[in-house]
Amino acid sequence: MTQSATSSDRIGQAPGVPPPERLREASWGTIRKLFALEPGSIHLNTGTIGAMPHAVLDTNDRVTREWNGSMRDVYPPGMYTEHRAAIGRSFGVDEDEMVICHNATEGVARIIHGLDLHDGDEVVTTTHECYSVLSNFNLVRNRHGLTIRTITLPTGYHVRAGDILELFERAITPRTKVLAFAAITLFTGTRLPLRRLCELAQRHGLITIVDGALLPGMLNCNLRATGVDFLSGSGSKFQCGPLGTGLIYLRNKIFPEYNSLPLPTFWPVISTWYPMIGSTPPRTRTGVASYNIGDYVQSAGSASIARGAALAKACELWDLIGRDRIERRIMNLAEYARQRLVEAFGESALFSPGSDPALRSPLIAFNPFRDAADAWNIKKYMAFVDRLESEHRIWTRWTEFDVPGSPHQHFAARVCTHIFNTFDEIDHAVKVMVRLAADMS
Repeated sequence: MTQSATSSDRIGQAPGVPPPERLREASWGTIRKLFALEPGSIHLNTGTIGAMPHAVLDTNDRVTREWNGSMRDVYPPGMYTEHRAAIGRSFGVDEDEMVICHNATEGVARIIHGLDLHDGDEVVTTTHECYSVLSNFNLVRNRHGLTIRTITLPTGYHVRAGDILELFERAITPRTKVLAFAAITLFTGTRLPLRRLCELAQRHGLITIVDGALLPGMLNCNLRATGVDFLSGSGSKFQCGPLGTGLIYLRNKIFPEYNSLPLPTFWPVISTWYPMIGSTPPRTRTGVASYNIGDYVQSAGSASIARGAALAKACELWDLIGRDRIERRIMNLAEYARQRLVEAFGESALFSPGSDPALRSPLIAFNPFRDAADAWNIKKYMAFVDRLESEHRIWTRWTEFDVPGSPHQHFAARVCTHIFNTFDEIDHAVKVMVRLAADMS
């Protein structure tokens, strides 16, 4: 028995689905058949949870059955060595820099609590971060005296990347140690200028932590080339792996063309491999690792062998389809959805960027109601999203976020496109939203 399926396992066996070697050329209608989608529904909420392909579900079930009651040693496969190597290659990094964890929330917590931060140190972040980021930094503040400096990101159609970079640069002080931000914000879908922010951090000698929950499976991204020190990603959102899977990237070697700063001190706070006596070797100053930090972080007792294998299967599928091709498809659908929303509700209704291509993502937040002040009415947004689902089987989400200069927290409806969506679905969803919003306005 093997931990994971081969390339042909369960792929290409469904009627009308080509064999793995032909997925790169398959039509999007054909690729849609790979997914276990609920018939008659429109899934526009991948920012919360993706839709698993049949092959991923089958892998999870098969490996669970293989290991149920097994007499074999469960600990070696729980290190996910082969899976980490394969997934690492998909994102331009090595096995020693990649960890499979339970979700992006766990990943970011392990990163934050593993940093060597002390009383008087400062972190610069934003009010648009996920609760998992802000709550963990607040815990460190309460425990160790850390200072948190937050900026509120601008919102709206005409936000520019330069505006965001300027806000971050102004917030940095001589005591700043960490720059923490989302690759793509979950509330407004703003795609922050990742590489430029990492370059800014490097000019000031700062550690970078990126909440990349939405990045795996959406963008064709070389993590090493971004220059980031730490990144936590979800396996169950755009990567469409099982619930309870995530990824951690930890920079473990120095490549000056991407990030010439010394490797940060990092404590693997949950580890069964950390030495019981003594300490780890000094961290490398070159492109050759002095030790496998990924193993230290990965080793945390027994693990779900099935979920690890299923996440690896999802990543394998993405590589077969082509991550560059997937990114283009997602963004093409997003551009179509953004234009349809602008036509329906106007540019002023959008909280997500539109005029600067560098800031666009497939997550689009907007106010569908006639009165701009309705953006302060959480009950109205909850009812809007609930009715879309219960009456029309359209799955979206509402979000909440601060707006610069406003005393009110704002709310928005949010749609999100993925490769299994279609242009017809977007047309239908927008038409329904227009009618429902008019009825509720």
